[in-house]
Amino acid sequence: MSPRSRKARVEDVHDLALSMPYAELAPGSHKPVYQVAGKSFVFFRTPRPDAFDPETGERYDDVIVFWVDPIEKDGIVLDESNPFFTTPHFNGHPSVLLRGSRIGELTRDEVAEVVQDAWLARASKRRAAEWLAAHPPH
Repeated sequence: MSPRSRKARVEDVHDLALSMPYAELAPGSHKPVYQVAGKSFVFFRTPRPDAFDPETGERYDDVIVFWVDPIEKDGIVLDESNPFFTTPHFNGHPSVLLRGSRIGELTRDEVAEVVQDAWLARASKRRAAEWLAAHPPH
């Protein structure tokens, strides 16, 4: 297994988000929020009542939110082969959620694609076009 296709780690989300052009860590947040031009594209969420363990009722404290293309959201969360999910709070919102404790179910390459897509969903059209021109799909 190559280093890029190894199991993903939460640290990869941080590294990948900051590696995107013009990406910044938002100041003053309790948990990391990654932004491009002041728009969040990946953020680590505080425990909320809508994301909880169905058996214990305990709120998840490791939820990561990724912006997505609204057209692709249903396909992502309905695909039972991946660990992404949503909650009623995010109905109609172009994002998917992932528990940090389940990130190892994905490869680093898969997480890179999700982070890049999140950045593309929030970056300006010009910046997105420049990045896509420099990183053509395989």
